[in-house]
Amino acid sequence: MNESASEAAAVIAGSKQVASNRPEDWVWVDRSIWTDRMLAALGNGVQGGKWFSLIDKVYRPATLRSAWQQVLVNRGAAGVDRVSVERFAGHLDRYLSELGQELQTGRYRPLPVRRVEIEKADGKLRPLGIPTVRDRVAQAAVKRVIEPIFEQLFAPTSFGFRPGRGCKDALRVVDGLLKAGYTHVVDADLKGYFDSIPHDRLKQRLAAHISDGRLVALLDGWIEQDVVQELKRWKPTSGTPQGAVISPLLANLYLHDLDVKLAGLGLSMVRYADDFVILCQSASEATHALEVVRAWVAAEGLQLHPDKTHVGDCRIAGQGFEFLGYRFEAGRRWVRNKSLNALKAKIRSKTRRTEGNSLREIVRGLNPMLRGWFNYFKHAQCWIFRILDGFIRRRLRALLRKQAQRPGAGHCMADHRRWPNAFFAAVGLFTMTEARHAASQSR
Repeated sequence: MNESASEAAAVIAGSKQVASNRPEDWVWVDRSIWTDRMLAALGNGVQGGKWFSLIDKVYRPATLRSAWQQVLVNRGAAGVDRVSVERFAGHLDRYLSELGQELQTGRYRPLPVRRVEIEKADGKLRPLGIPTVRDRVAQAAVKRVIEPIFEQLFAPTSFGFRPGRGCKDALRVVDGLLKAGYTHVVDADLKGYFDSIPHDRLKQRLAAHISDGRLVALLDGWIEQDVVQELKRWKPTSGTPQGAVISPLLANLYLHDLDVKLAGLGLSMVRYADDFVILCQSASEATHALEVVRAWVAAEGLQLHPDKTHVGDCRIAGQGFEFLGYRFEAGRRWVRNKSLNALKAKIRSKTRRTEGNSLREIVRGLNPMLRGWFNYFKHAQCWIFRILDGFIRRRLRALLRKQAQRPGAGHCMADHRRWPNAFFAAVGLFTMTEARHAASQSR
């Protein structure tokens, strides 16, 4: 490992540590499935690097019930069979017993995925796959069994949809690398990644680690699952449905080879699912990194988005990059416009002037959203919190004017005197400026 790679590794290891890499220490593992002996074998390596005889752990009643609890917490809409989470819960013992028998006897077949399109913040549509509740339970059960196998494999610089890891951990590593001088950044965007993963190559990656034929057949069935949208039905030849329980694990597995390749070249990539940046110490290193990524992506049947992939020195205005809701530019960390606009849209929806609830009820509905947003973005430039606080109070003043049958936008000085900032504090409105001040004092 060269000096640059060693320094980057130290930054990653020195950040507030996420999940331990020792299987014996993993608190998230289902110990009714993974015994101490199995975890020890996972840490030491199994013969041939492949795992056998796993399907019996999937259809065990305890595994299926734990999987059901996971599906219940996540809720979600009904699939093509129109069986909702509530209906499934009403006949839980029967549904789980039938599912267990089908998985045990090999009679289980997944139903098609119901595809819907949801609007993104930029107005474009994102396809979302909705498996049936029954299939979601089966996928959750399989994931509980196989996830430790791949967690032992995955790189420490991969953070998306992994136990004990998250956005804040990825951002902490990015911040550490920037402070260490890794300011030449490759900002890469995979075009339609979840819809373009080649099925044959994904299956090969799975088969390299799992040799239980029946479990592999289950995974293959979900990879090849039919899709239904309105009156259309088809069998995709690539991709894994966004919305399926097993999809994030499969997506991480497919990109794992890229993690390994870049790490082997001493390049510092931070990845959250299909969103990743590569932080380098020079422009030439960043250019080389992008060439490596382009070659790998083309060879693996994927595409980089031509308009959203670039290299820049983020110390220079106009050459920054966006990652996980933030924009890093000119030595500062901003809330990106897309994230800001999304918050404002949510605030508007909760503070319509036609809202019939009392101010206290409206504030009670706003506060959890505002606290959550602030806790994530509290490291951004502090002036944004003052602007947002003012925006929220203006929305509330306009609402109060409407309730008092006085039309207007709540901008005039008379409104400020009638409903000063202290008035909203008295009804319990969460204030980002005060939260930021309190956070800075506690450091």
